[in-house]
Amino acid sequence: MLKTGLFGVGHLGKIHLKILKELKGFDLVGIYDADKKVAEKVSKEFNVPAFSDEQSLFDAVDALDIVTPTPAHYDLALKGLKGGKHVFVEKPLAHNLEQAHELMELSEESPVIAQVGHVERFNPAFKMVEPLAMNPMFIESHRLAPFNPRGTEVSVVMDLMIHDIDLLLTVVKSNVKSINASGVAVVSNTVDIANARIEFDDGAVANLTASRISLKKMRKIRLFRNSAYLSVDLLEKEAEIFLSTGDKSLKDKVDAMEGVKNSFTIGEGMNKKDVTFIKPKIVNNNAIAEELTEFRNSIVEGQEVVVSFSDGYKAMYIADQIQRKIEKKI
Repeated sequence: MLKTGLFGVGHLGKIHLKILKELKGFDLVGIYDADKKVAEKVSKEFNVPAFSDEQSLFDAVDALDIVTPTPAHYDLALKGLKGGKHVFVEKPLAHNLEQAHELMELSEESPVIAQVGHVERFNPAFKMVEPLAMNPMFIESHRLAPFNPRGTEVSVVMDLMIHDIDLLLTVVKSNVKSINASGVAVVSNTVDIANARIEFDDGAVANLTASRISLKKMRKIRLFRNSAYLSVDLLEKEAEIFLSTGDKSLKDKVDAMEGVKNSFTIGEGMNKKDVTFIKPKIVNNNAIAEELTEFRNSIVEGQEVVVSFSDGYKAMYIADQIQRKIEKKI
């Protein structure tokens, strides 16, 4: 059993708490929150010990699950890495790029396991299309949410867009050539709506939009690559794939999928193309439970970390560049 301490029991922290209590292989030793009243309330609600000080919980565990507000990520993660504790920290990795870079370098030198909570990597719809989505030429994402004061200590780029930046860097294996971005602060003191256009050395282009003052939620990403168009609804956990069946490697992957399929022909003569449409059957999962399970498996079974501190830093680096472009225009 992995002795684990949960640091931060706000909205997301309580979700982690419920999952840690249910997952096999975790021994939730206790919780800590800087707000003592919140910690006591959650302790009674979930029947889990609340530690009165951070150090006591730190000393009692082998692994840290850090779900505090972003400004507190760095100190706890740094302490964990230096203290020989395995560290899971929610995204973004740190409050600023300098902190994230230091944590990344330290994690590469440390024998402990360090993972960042980029939960969309574990979204079953993304996992379904990921084998088909590598090396796209155009990516478009929209991540919209109603306003919530929680999380506004960072801009919408670090709060929401960073999810799609991480997915983007997962499928595009090329260096960034240029970034252009715009954004505005509407109801908070940080940017609430942002759009970024990212161009890569291999010719790929990404157009990312994020808003936290929308009337409805949306989390969609569309990917265009040679012989294929992929549409992924990360919120509804659905996907649609249009595939030119001339690409055998892609066709073999699609043929192995279960789901609603339809084939048709477009064009005539030399321009005639056979096209396959599939809406794959996607088995729902609890993405947070899966990422925490992968964290434990990396510790216990020695498997490779899915989302490393290096991945977390790279996503933050692009997010930081986007923010700098926006700040120049405000």
